Amino acid sequence: MSALFSPFHLGPIQLANRIVIAPMCQYSAENGEASDWHTVHLGQLALSGAGLLIIEATAVTPEGRISPGDLGLWSDATQAALARVLATARRHSPMPVAIQLSHAGRKASSRAPWDGGQLIAPGDGGWLPLAPSALPHAAGEAPPQALDTAGLARIQQAFADAAVRAQKIGIDAIELHAAHGYLLHQFLSPIATQRTDAYGGSLENRMRFPLEVFEAVRAALPVGYPVGIRLSATDWVDGGWNLEQSIAFSQALRQRGCAFIHVSSGGVSPLQKIALGPGYQLPFAEAIRTATGLPTIAVGLITEAEQAEAIVATGQADLVALARGMLYDPHWPWHAAAKLGARVQAPRQYWRSQPRELTGLFGDIRIGQR
Repeated sequence: MSALFSPFHLGPIQLANRIVIAPMCQYSAENGEASDWHTVHLGQLALSGAGLLIIEATAVTPEGRISPGDLGLWSDATQAALARVLATARRHSPMPVAIQLSHAGRKASSRAPWDGGQLIAPGDGGWLPLAPSALPHAAGEAPPQALDTAGLARIQQAFADAAVRAQKIGIDAIELHAAHGYLLHQFLSPIATQRTDAYGGSLENRMRFPLEVFEAVRAALPVGYPVGIRLSATDWVDGGWNLEQSIAFSQALRQRGCAFIHVSSGGVSPLQKIALGPGYQLPFAEAIRTATGLPTIAVGLITEAEQAEAIVATGQADLVALARGMLYDPHWPWHAAAKLGARVQAPRQYWRSQPRELTGLFGDIRIGQR
């Protein structure tokens, strides 16, 4: 039996296999509301045969959006729009769906990638980003506004409120975004914060706000409902956040009931120097899994079926996530199953596409015509 295509439980959720569709921003919402694009995009991914689909970074407040086109979940209108999209996908796919809740912090108010991705000034349709400290992300940018105590409390509550909205519309799990240089990562990294209060300085203090957000979300949801986190294991910058601190943070999360750790890296500084290569983030995932025992998702230039199989089979990670690779090949799980001699679920409308030499790829199916 293929290890990659063996079932797995995230709390009460049973995944058919170990393939995760990682969140990937679409920059195609309207005032935070999911659009027709999301119906097409998420519907396609829900038919991919993966074990879990994680919806893109979804802002918990309007100013927490990366771009004006970011998905949001802060109001009845954004909730209703996402509920409609989810209901359409669910009519055609039983795949479990999680959502990544996020606040962009100082990386907010950015143009979409196809428009250059740079900071949008308030006078040009942007807004003033909020951050742990008034430190700009890149040289030449205007500084963000440092959050005060009231601002921290408001954002913490916004995360909890968005989680409740997600649970109400049938989302199966929550992933908090503490990676890629966004707000929760900014609090963790010495590069992005110079606070001198209880939220800055020591590792304990820098972990405080992300842990408070996790606790607020965990408390707002039913017992056993899976709440995990996406983490940048290292900043790839000397003097920044690193693997040792990531392990300490992950251990603190485990004590608070964290369901899984999704291990990525980088994003907090343009000065990062990343040693790219196949599975380049895998050692971080393996180290965190070994130190904590938490279910761990590995991501980062994992492109081949045999590569993903080896990761799970050798215990380097429990699950393997793809983002860009899944956008490029939405049927990657089908092709991986074919290579590994496994079975994958496919919608019956597509059963006739099963190659003749791969009898059983889609399971025990029966088709006929006059």
